[in-house]
Amino acid sequence: MTEALFLFDPTSDDAHIQSDELHSGWNITLPQSVRRHAIQVMRLGRGDELELSDGQGLRIQARIENEQSGAVKIISVGKEDRPVLRLALIQALAKGGHDEQAIDMATQIGADAIVPWQSARSIARWKEGRTDRKWAQTLQSATEQSRRSWLPELADHVSSKQIVAICQRANVHGDVVIVLHQDATETWSQIEEAVNDMAARSLADARPRTVSVVVGPEGGISDEEIGMFRDAGAKCCVLGSNILRASCAGAVALSLLSRTLGRWS
Repeated sequence: MTEALFLFDPTSDDAHIQSDELHSGWNITLPQSVRRHAIQVMRLGRGDELELSDGQGLRIQARIENEQSGAVKIISVGKEDRPVLRLALIQALAKGGHDEQAIDMATQIGADAIVPWQSARSIARWKEGRTDRKWAQTLQSATEQSRRSWLPELADHVSSKQIVAICQRANVHGDVVIVLHQDATETWSQIEEAVNDMAARSLADARPRTVSVVVGPEGGISDEEIGMFRDAGAKCCVLGSNILRASCAGAVALSLLSRTLGRWS
């Protein structure tokens, strides 16, 4: 059985874990937040194994030595590289928690970045200090659930004009921006060709590149927004004949992209 993974913040006062000083066989004390979740909630005890990560690629495998003190013995320490070919989800705010469902699934699938989008038809509104905290909690929970060592970056929320700027930067850096829209004419096979071309360029010059998937709210993306994004260089694509919910469309696209990029091979 795969050990449970817990994220910790190495900058926190009670997280006395210095990744560059860890060695197998050492004993460390679990941070309070991890101790509470692992021992009090999940009922892990002496002899049980778990994993720790700082959300930046660090992966520590450890065994609980004393559940009362939170002491664990380190079994192994590793560092996973960030993917060169990255996946980003630009998710419009949506009512009924559909946007949070979307970023939860995107994280489990392997998205490297999440960008909240206040689209023209978004009924939900972004509230600093509230919405961002909920989204951050969702990303952390999904990261632990999927046993990932990299926590997706949560970007500042953007407007439609800022997405235009993202598309323009993508043209300069060789990235790809895909807009999912039910009336688009490009097919997924055409998208795969563009992504494969991008991957070949990254292989040739060793530069990291990003495929961004833009998903609108339940009311869809407006014609004006579609025109702006297409004019800025985005590729507008339809995913089959069925209309997917805002909570589902991004996950489907990211799954297909993960296969195209060889993440699931």
